[in-house]
Amino acid sequence: MRKFAIGAAVSGALALSALAVPSASAATPDLTFSHVVVNNGKAIVVGTTSTVKVPVTYTLTHPVDLVIDGRTSVAGITLYRGSSLSKPRNEMGPDDAPSCTTTSTTATTVTQSCAEVIAVAPQDYLYDAADAGTWKVAGFYGRSTADNDDSDDHISFTYGYDMWGGLGTTQVKRAAKLTTNATPEPVKKGKTLTVKGALTRADWETTKYSGYAGRPVTLQFKAKGATAYKTVRTVTSSTAGALTTTVKASADGTYRYLFAGTTTTGTATATGDYVDVK
Repeated sequence: MRKFAIGAAVSGALALSALAVPSASAATPDLTFSHVVVNNGKAIVVGTTSTVKVPVTYTLTHPVDLVIDGRTSVAGITLYRGSSLSKPRNEMGPDDAPSCTTTSTTATTVTQSCAEVIAVAPQDYLYDAADAGTWKVAGFYGRSTADNDDSDDHISFTYGYDMWGGLGTTQVKRAAKLTTNATPEPVKKGKTLTVKGALTRADWETTKYSGYAGRPVTLQFKAKGATAYKTVRTVTSSTAGALTTTVKASADGTYRYLFAGTTTTGTATATGDYVDVK
């Protein structure tokens, strides 16, 4: 669950932004987000149970008189999926305030180097296959004021936010798994080996891994004493992601399947299966 109160409020604000009614509010602060890097420039690959911690770094420039204290006001990066910033289909952001270090100042602005972490728990953020693909990057600024003194029989809470899109994109992918099993073992030289396996990927709706059919998977072999694998052939996964092919046993060594991934699914490398050739 989210720990960062303003971050949680930004999440709710995003979801309800399309229904918001314009009203009088504080002037939009002059913030600039730049040099945003999500997950070190790599795809975010998520399975069915484990939380993936996604590092985000960026440069933030804001007016010198704007106070961002991480409690009643905060700025940061959020990721969203959808046709536009005002109509997101899904979003995820940091649980905690970012860590920022001032790198330069002028008479009117402060520039900071910032880092935050978006903890992507699949059960909290990812709901179906549509969440795999391209997500957009946005900057946000949220502020709140609260009067919890009810001695006069009155309390109040106000919250406002601003968001800036167009900061880039990142890929969110379903994690894949791959197995390899070569039989019989041991095998006589020149005889036929059957190499089976299975390609599966995370299903966020069922929280299980399901077969990934119709995908090219590479069978590789590394001879005993060798330092690298060599490609044998490409095998296409069938129903339930099943893989099967045959090869002639020529020498002791290890077989494995390798999946290069797709735009929606991460890469996978099976644990090798060593075969003793007699």
